[in-house]
Formats: sequence, C-alpha cells, structure tokens
Amino acid sequence: MGIHNKMIGLISLLLLVSFAIYITVLQSMFNIYDEQIYEKSSQVLTMSSVGIENQLKEMDELSFKVVSDEQIQKYLTQLKNESSGYEKLVLKKKITNRIIAFAGSEKYVYSMMVIDNDKNVMVAGNREGIPESLQNELISLGEQYNGSNGWMLGGRGFSLLGVRQIRSFTDSTFTLENLGTLAFRVRIDRIVDDQVQDAGNGDQLIISDGKDILYPEKPLLTGNEVLTEMNSTEPYSIESYEHGRYFTAKYRSSNTDWTYFHITPFDRMFERITFIKSIVMIIFIFIFVVAILCGTKLSRSITRPIERLIKKMRDMEKGDLDNLEELALGAVPLSVKSEVGLLHRTFKMMIQRIRELINENYTKQLLIRETELKALQAQINPHFLYNTLESINWLAKTNKQDQISTMVESLGFLLRSSISFSEQLIPLKREMDIVWSYVTIQRTRFEERLDFSVDMPTSLENALIPKLTLQPLVENAIHYALEPRIEPCRIRIIVSEKDGGILISVQDDGAGMDSEFLTQLFGGKVKTRGQGIGLSNIEERIKLTFGNEWGIHIESEPNTKTSIQVHIPFVKGEDIDV
Repeated sequence: MGIHNKMIGLISLLLLVSFAIYITVLQSMFNIYDEQIYEKSSQVLTMSSVGIENQLKEMDELSFKVVSDEQIQKYLTQLKNESSGYEKLVLKKKITNRIIAFAGSEKYVYSMMVIDNDKNVMVAGNREGIPESLQNELISLGEQYNGSNGWMLGGRGFSLLGVRQIRSFTDSTFTLENLGTLAFRVRIDRIVDDQVQDAGNGDQLIISDGKDILYPEKPLLTGNEVLTEMNSTEPYSIESYEHGRYFTAKYRSSNTDWTYFHITPFDRMFERITFIKSIVMIIFIFIFVVAILCGTKLSRSITRPIERLIKKMRDMEKGDLDNLEELALGAVPLSVKSEVGLLHRTFKMMIQRIRELINENYTKQLLIRETELKALQAQINPHFLYNTLESINWLAKTNKQDQISTMVESLGFLLRSSISFSEQLIPLKREMDIVWSYVTIQRTRFEERLDFSVDMPTSLENALIPKLTLQPLVENAIHYALEPRIEPCRIRIIVSEKDGGILISVQDDGAGMDSEFLTQLFGGKVKTRGQGIGLSNIEERIKLTFGNEWGIHIESEPNTKTSIQVHIPFVKGEDIDV
C-alpha cells in the first residue's frame, strides 16, 4: 500500500474505533437510562397500585359496614318474613334510604344496590337497570365468596362491581342465614386517575387475577399482546405491537393478585434519545467525510511531490540524462519548511550536480583523448630521434670520431631515461648514471672548466630515489655557477647516511645566494632562466613519495658556494615494489 492509502486507512480506522467506543459508551448510558426509567415506572406502579388497593380496601370495608348494619339486617329480615305488599314496599324504601346514606358519602361509589331473596332490587345512586342475567351472576358470585367481598366487571361505563352476600348475625345465635346480596359499582377509572399522579405520558393497565382487563376500557394493547406481556419474565421490555413500539413495566400485587402495567409509547418516550442518536450519527458521518477529505488532501500534498520525484528518478534510472529539464525544476530555495520540500531541494541540487559532473567528465574525456593523441604522436618522435642518434653514432664510429660517439650515446641514454614512465623510483646508482650521461654531454661544451665528481659509498647504491632528482640539480649548478664565469667550476655530489635516511649534497663553488634571494626562490617569486624541472617540482615529488618530513634544503654563501641537500629515507630496491 502507498502512503496515500495507508493514511486514509489509518484515519478511517481511528474514526471507526473512536465511533465504536463512543457508541458503546452511549449505549451503556442508554441502558442506564432504561433502568432509571424502569425504576421510575416501578415506583409509579407501586405507588399507584398501593393507592388503588387502599381505595379498594376502603370499598371492601364499606361493603362490610353495609351488610353488617343493624337496620339493614333488621329490614331485610322483616322483608323476608313479611307477606303484606304495602309493608314490603315500606321496608324497601327504608333499605333504599339506608344504602343511600352509605353511598352518598363515597366519592368512588357510582351506585349501590341490595337484592333480596325474592330478587327485588333496591338501588341508591345512579339508577340504571340491571339485567336479570347480571342479577343472577351477582347472586352466584356472592354465594361463591361466602360472605367475603368479590369483584367483577359489568355495567355501563367501564366500572367495577363489588359483591358481598348479606347474612344474618344480629341475634345471639348467629344463624348466618342468607338475607340477600349487596352489589356496588365502583368507578375504577376515577380511582386510577386520582392515584396515578406521576405516570407521565404513560398509561395504566390493570389485569385481574383472571387475566381480564380491569382498566382501561380501551387499552393500548390487544388481548393477545397483553397475554404476551403477562407471560414475559422480564420486569420491563421494549416491544413492537400493532399500534407501535411500547415501553412496558409491570408489577404484580400480592394482595389482590392483580397485575399492573405502565405502558408508554416508545417513540414518544424516547423521542429526544432517538433525536440525539440521529444527530450523533449525522455528526459522525460529517466528521468522517471531512476527515477523509482532509486526509486525502494532506496525503496528496505529500505523495504528489514524491511521485514527481519518483518519475524523474525512474527517468534517470533509464539513463535519460539528456532530458533532465534542469530549467523546469526552477530555482533551488535556500531554506525549506517541510521534509518533502527538503527532499525536493536535495533532488534538484543532485540533478544540478550530476549535470555539472557530466559536463566536467565530458571535458576531461576530451582532454584525455587529446592527450592520448599527443602521446601517440610523441611516440613517433622519440623513435625517430633514437634512430637518428644511432645513425650519427654509427657514422662517428666509422670515421673514428670517439668523442662524438660518446656524446651521442650519452644523449640517447639521457633521452630514454627522461621519456620512460615505467618506473617512478630507481636505484641511486642508475640516477648517477643519468647524471654522468648529462655531464658527459656538458663536458664536450665546457671541457676542463667543468670539474665534476661523485662521492657515494657502495652500500648506498641500491637506495631508491625518485627518477630525475639529481640531474636537474646538476643542471642548475652548471647554469648558475659555471656559465657566468670563465674560471673552472667544481661540482660535487656527496652521498651519506643521516638520521636513518640518506643525505645527498650537490655542491658548487659558484657565486652563491643571499638569504633574501633564497626566501624569494622558495616562495616562487623568482623567475628562473631554465625550462626544465625546477626545485619546487623536486621538492613536491619527494614529499608525495616519502612524506612531508623529507625534502630539499639549500645552504648558500654569497661569492663562496652553494649546497643543495636532498634528504630522503633509506629504502632499498628489494624493500619496495617500484
């Protein structure tokens, strides 16, 4: 993968990991929020159920007061034994007035009725007709509970009916004879409305022990959905039903064995949370897109210059050095602000340096070719010269001109030694042979005026010395000491050992030099008359060959003598590969 893809992948991975962590934390918070909602719903359910059951207990106590009232017991007993129609009518009126007294003071009692054994109905409160089938059902329910209070649904409006059998216990015998049935209608909706104060946006649902819906008349859930919630073991849940998603919390009363539900539409309850989730998702998508765009722009700003450099490097790799387009690279900045800029600047400088080296190498190649051509030409001239010298030497010997022959032979040896580049270091004996050849030629010119001698121990003959070191010194002595005067000039070469090396002195008794002239001579300020190898050249070759501690030293006294001393290490011919 390239840098661009790696950066995009890294940014995407970091964002996804961050989003996953955020979603996990957010989901944990939502779970905590769900638990808090359940706790609140449970508290509401508990408080409302306790309040409802307390009111129902009061209704239970009210029914006990009615059935145990002495006057009602008395009137019902008389009504049972009375045969006169008028008296029965009077007794019914009295019973009605009595139950009116009980029902009139109760807020939640919608109506109250007493059914005697002859199924005569005496009603207090809202006078609504009771079908005969319902009367029989009430009487049967009262008998079933055997004097205790029972509850059932029935009547107009969604109301709750309480039923209790009236038994005789006024006399001392407690016969518990059946005198009739008390039924009273309770507005359960009013009780619930008054008790459920903190239910919020939720609705209350009350299920009887027989799994009948006691409240409300039109519940949010259908019968099958209620059964599903009843069979669930979870204290709260979020389920999707026919009319939408609901958050339900339930509580089962141990007193009445009723089940209380607190039902809240999920969309209404979690409207803000859903909105927050949507906002978080939108913000994440926006951040993700912005991060990807910024990452792409950032990576492109890094990779594009590198790609351009790679392209140019590949062109160079192919050997396309003639199309580097140095001018298109622009001016090289003196300073850069980034690593990529530094890379660009270095590459530009490298290309410019390559171009300079190419031009320099091209120039050198031209010089080398020119030098080789001249060397080839120079090889022709020495051979021609050697052949000419041999012809002269043969002619001199034929005419018995021994002096000319000797001079020609010396000149030939001197030329061969000077032109040959095969050896840089030669034995001291061979160097002396070169000097003698040169002196032989010069003696033909100066005759007895040139007094030359060599003092060299035999043990030092194999010592190595840079070629053509002593001949230029002898040549200088002849030019500066012998030529300016008529009198003979004595030139001597003395070789000796000194400080682990060899000291070679070239002495003459010429005009000499003062100290100021010597300083100017070593400083290169004096223009010499010769065209050969100078002192500076000899000094430089000695130092390059043996080191800076070796070299030339000049001692001179005006009008007396001059001594040029060459100090080199004692290296024998077998100790070094020349």
